[in-house]
Amino acid sequence: MIEIKDKKDCCGCWACKNVCPVQCITMTEDEEGFRYPTVDKDKCINCHLCEKVCPIINKKEEPAKPQKAYVVQNKDPQVLRESTSGGAFTAIAKSVIRKGGIVFGAGFDTKGVVRHQAVEKEKDLRIFRNSKYVQSLVGDTYKQVKDSLKQGRLVLFSGTPCQLEGLIFYLREKHYDNLLLIDVVCRAVPSPLVLRKYEEMQQKKMNSEIDDIKFRDKYHGYKYSSLSIRTKNKQEYHEGIDTDPYLRAFFAASSIRPSCTQCKFRSRYRRTDMTLWDCFTIEHFSKELDNDKGATRILVHTQRGADLLNSLVGDLKIVEVNPEDAVDGVKEMITSPQRNVNCKAFFQDIHIMEPEAFFTKYYPNTLRHRLEKQARLLSSKLGIYKYMKKVVKAIIGKREIKR
Repeated sequence: MIEIKDKKDCCGCWACKNVCPVQCITMTEDEEGFRYPTVDKDKCINCHLCEKVCPIINKKEEPAKPQKAYVVQNKDPQVLRESTSGGAFTAIAKSVIRKGGIVFGAGFDTKGVVRHQAVEKEKDLRIFRNSKYVQSLVGDTYKQVKDSLKQGRLVLFSGTPCQLEGLIFYLREKHYDNLLLIDVVCRAVPSPLVLRKYEEMQQKKMNSEIDDIKFRDKYHGYKYSSLSIRTKNKQEYHEGIDTDPYLRAFFAASSIRPSCTQCKFRSRYRRTDMTLWDCFTIEHFSKELDNDKGATRILVHTQRGADLLNSLVGDLKIVEVNPEDAVDGVKEMITSPQRNVNCKAFFQDIHIMEPEAFFTKYYPNTLRHRLEKQARLLSSKLGIYKYMKKVVKAIIGKREIKR
């Protein structure tokens, strides 16, 4: 049976729960808000299927192979505005649905929980737009994928690299001509518990329930994205990584899952059809797409992925680029972050402190942070943000040399 002795050895993909023939595995939330498998030993029949589908236990290295790379931007202004980057996934998913297919991805449910779910109508694809800075609940979607494949339907499944590997092993590595796999370049997954506390704080401060939350909104433009909240009483909140405590906790690696610090699935070469991620350096690849509206980088791993992408010229502006250039400097693709030294205290305090006091303690909104926000906003609007970043990096580099 599956047994987690070190939490770094479980990515929370749900493959073990989906495969269990007697349903003796429960995904239980721990004190940090992450889910881990708990086995009912009285029900377990020792079939060992849970161990056989675990992507961490059975990790395989993907060999180097020919790849193609692109930067793209959706031609639909509304889709582009609502998307985190260039709106590539919506165009791909729309193509699948128009062929009678079904699309699986992460989106908020009616209770405000981010979970994997299926979409079969184009209008519902909006729930997949915008990044979800929290670990999604996979639920029984692996089973749903398998059932749909058996019915002969075209299936698209998207998620983090570990979720894709979980699905691949759940399907026992069987190749399906009607299955498309898309993963994203993932920095790490934050805790759902931290998100719940954050939302509790914001609702209390704004005296209204949250109606919509976007972790990477283009309210200030693509190059200065913000966490945006809209409440039922029409209030709005827009803060970026300088001043928003949830974003700061994530990028400081205070709220991330332990397994993310030793991620087994960071690699340029993957078993999916394509990998999607941001293209903040779009000026290096295309002047036409450098309009502060967002662009997506795509690394294609299979011919099927390349054929699909090239069929979307009616929906996407597509520029082919050198794969080496596309992955250059993308450290999140191959390097795991280190958990913040305050993690233990961070997760202890979250249970005993009021949300506002908790976030203020760890990530206070000081004058320095507010000034940094204004400086970034101004340089972004003046079109000199990329040059300012180079100056700052040069200054930091000189300081490191002096040390």
